[in-house]
Order: sequence, then C-alpha cells, then structure tokens
Amino acid sequence: MAFFRQYIAPLFIVLIFLVALAAVSARAFLPSDMAQPAPTEENTAALSSRSQPMAWLMTWPNDLA
Repeated sequence: MAFFRQYIAPLFIVLIFLVALAAVSARAFLPSDMAQPAPTEENTAALSSRSQPMAWLMTWPNDLA
C-alpha cells in the first residue's frame, strides 16, 4: 500500500493534471470562431420537442378530479 501511496497515486495525479493542461492549452490553437464560449440562448425547437413526453406531468393533479 505504501508503494501505491508514494509512487502510483502522485503519478496518477500528475498525469491527470497534464491531460487537463493540454486540453485547456489546445484552445489556443483552435480557429477563432471555435475558441469562443458556447451560446447561452435556448433553442426553442429542441426545448419543445424534449418537453413533449413529460407534458402529462403538468396536468396530472387535475386528471385525478
């Protein structure tokens, strides 16, 4: 267990850090239009098609009367 704690765990943490650093640094090499943040406005067509299967939940208490 001491071998894992002294050698494997720190190596694993450093590897995770290096992968995260490479992923964040890769944004510098993307084209300028892809390096921007994702849009925040909601797509109403996708929202309505996604909420249709759950529409019965909005009227559920009234159906019991």
